[in-house]
Amino acid sequence: MAGLPITARVVIIGGGVVGSSSLYHLAKAGWTDCVLLEKNELTSGSTWHAAGNVPTFSSSWSLMNMQRYSTELYRGLADAVGYPMNYHVTGSLRLAHTAERMQEFERAKGMGRYQGMDIDLIGLDEIKRRYPFIETHELKGALYDPNDGDIDPAQLTQALAKGARDLGAKIIRFCPVTGVRRENDEWVVETAQGEIRCEVVVNAAGYRAAEVGKMFGRDVPMMVMSHQYILFEEIPELAAWSKEQGKKLPLLRDVDTSYYLRQEKNGMNLGPYERNCRAHWVGHNDPMPDDFSFQLFPDDLDRLEDYLADAVARVPILGTAGLSKVINGPIPYAPDGNPLIGPMPGVPNAFEACVFTFGIAQGGGAGKVLAEWVTEGQTEWDMWSCDPRRFTSFASAPDYCVAKGMEIYGNEYAIQFPRHAWPAGRDRKLSPIHDRIKALGAQFDAYNGWERATWYAQAGDDVSEAATLTFRRDGPWQHRVREECLAVRDAAGILDLPGFSRFNLDGPGAAEWLSQQVTGLVPKPGRIGLVYFADDKGRIVTEMSVVRHDENLMTLITAAVAQWHDFEWLKWRMPKDASFKLVDRTEEYSTQILAGPNSRKILADVCAADLALPWLTHQETTVAGRWARLVRVSFAGELGWEIHTKVDATAAVFDAVWAAGQKHGLTPFGMYALDSLRLEKGYRAWKGDLSTDYSILQGGLERFVRWDKPDFRSKAALQNEKQQGVKKRFVTLIIENPGDCDAPTMSTLWHDGRIVGETTSGGWGHRIDKSIALGMLRADLTEPGTTVEVEIFGERFKAIVQKDEPLWDPKNERLRA
Repeated sequence: MAGLPITARVVIIGGGVVGSSSLYHLAKAGWTDCVLLEKNELTSGSTWHAAGNVPTFSSSWSLMNMQRYSTELYRGLADAVGYPMNYHVTGSLRLAHTAERMQEFERAKGMGRYQGMDIDLIGLDEIKRRYPFIETHELKGALYDPNDGDIDPAQLTQALAKGARDLGAKIIRFCPVTGVRRENDEWVVETAQGEIRCEVVVNAAGYRAAEVGKMFGRDVPMMVMSHQYILFEEIPELAAWSKEQGKKLPLLRDVDTSYYLRQEKNGMNLGPYERNCRAHWVGHNDPMPDDFSFQLFPDDLDRLEDYLADAVARVPILGTAGLSKVINGPIPYAPDGNPLIGPMPGVPNAFEACVFTFGIAQGGGAGKVLAEWVTEGQTEWDMWSCDPRRFTSFASAPDYCVAKGMEIYGNEYAIQFPRHAWPAGRDRKLSPIHDRIKALGAQFDAYNGWERATWYAQAGDDVSEAATLTFRRDGPWQHRVREECLAVRDAAGILDLPGFSRFNLDGPGAAEWLSQQVTGLVPKPGRIGLVYFADDKGRIVTEMSVVRHDENLMTLITAAVAQWHDFEWLKWRMPKDASFKLVDRTEEYSTQILAGPNSRKILADVCAADLALPWLTHQETTVAGRWARLVRVSFAGELGWEIHTKVDATAAVFDAVWAAGQKHGLTPFGMYALDSLRLEKGYRAWKGDLSTDYSILQGGLERFVRWDKPDFRSKAALQNEKQQGVKKRFVTLIIENPGDCDAPTMSTLWHDGRIVGETTSGGWGHRIDKSIALGMLRADLTEPGTTVEVEIFGERFKAIVQKDEPLWDPKNERLRA
């Protein structure tokens, strides 16, 4: 056994498929001075008992990218590293029982086609042809993925490990990590075999990631589920068919019932995701053992009876087979079911590549992403869906993690409907006026844990969870959202907006430093401005509103979900000897949006502020005897203000504004209405329209670039892109006769039978009564009036490119009134 080195550039903690893939990809990137530490043998965690399925399907663009990359890597890995593997590319059938499931499949087909995958939808006859043992009762069709299959997890891990070793990386087995400490800007990793110093540490400890995270002072948001699958003995009919055909059956997933069924040699492997599921190691009476390497939980087959019966009815030959073995092992879950890949929140030079529910399918792509994070500080694909900073501190509460993990597991194959709010783990962060707006009919969803009103129901409206299980726009909310939008247009609306992320940047040199980080200008004192941050490749990292108080004090305001991401983007780029400081003040303040032509009249009744100050100004005032800051901006695109107050003043200020507004037609409105209003103005949404998948210039944000500024971050990349020519550009599209659904994110754009772009967001604009899509289109097609097609759940609709100006109030006359 190789001895522990004294130093390394990177230390990876955890020797499952993800840790090994991370080591392999780091070595491929030229970072060969890397060491992987495993407390037992490689694969001793979740990897060893994993079923080994390798799907590409996902409703997430970034996860599909990652899983597609895995399949491409695995196909050539054995030859690349000289290590034989059992990798069976059998294809798969995902069965659909409902029209809504077929819609989901149509969207996945479109995304897959865009990524170069030949995914297709097939009917009942074709299902039967591809899977002759199946019964097709109650089915609408299926999604066929030719790239799906299964791989031996242990062989895969060993192949990745061999590839990493051959490139010069090191793996130390039976070397548990006992602690870490920070010394002289280095990490010292303490192990049973001694200490090793390094620049970077990666937590790839799988279901033990929380234990490792605590060594860094990090509470990893995760829990552990018990997942069972059943192996069946040989089935003669299946053996005969496989011998005759020379292949295995496609992997079968009955996603509406919630199980997969896979041919295993000449038997079967049944893996349900049961709703009556079980969490493990969740309390003092059920602690995680010090070592659970190569161990399993006791069988618990009672939970699987209904799924087994359904599978036998679907594939009757399964009922003729004897049970061979039950595998019941631990798999980790984050609160949204996605893994954690990226910078460890709050910890310098530390990364996470852990909490993988589908580690085999995602392991190859995860190694690529992790290596890019470490070696380049950025990733090829926007990976917000997996970024550890998408969760803040509330999400690490054990009861929250368990509730969400069990909900995700029991609904692993559930359709992700755009208006559906998952009920578990709710009411974590409540506005001081939560009960007031709830009494007005507010329906809620969580934004970084903050409960915000999405729409306001009235007596008789269907507010059941079942009513939200649709892709159609005409759900019970639609007519109420329209009423809210028109109230903002014609009178006034108020939106409670708790949880806006806000940071104070304060001290000598702060403005000069900020100017170097953004593409445009920092506003003058007394003004507010929108600024954009780009990475070194010129790609969009984030946008923030800068409220400039004086020469050396600014408040930076950004999306609620961006709190940790944006704070760290600033913090890690500040000079170590900075004379200014950055302070997160998110929890101290709250915001209400007051918008509409009567908003000035309402404010005049409750405060003595100078309401004639122009757009993009701010001022302090008093409302109901409480301090407030009025910021003259409006994401709704109407005359309006943001009313910023201390949290404890929220209720008093809301009550005063609400009372004054009754004679002026004041109406509450929610996030759905705000989304509709912002689409009509062409305002971009964070991590939809604004992401590192697109550059500042592609995003149509050149008006926020000051080329004459002294050098700023991303200037060289943007200048080069401008010189070379922007290949695709942001556009606003009006969809003609769009049918029952609006365009979801990543809907494919077509022209002359070719894919030419994608949507980044879409919805119905109630002030203009049209279906709107924002998106990225091939540059030569962005001339206003150009006709393209947008694919919405498999059907193509005519869409017209609009002028580069808002659809509503194009000259911003109402906004500036």
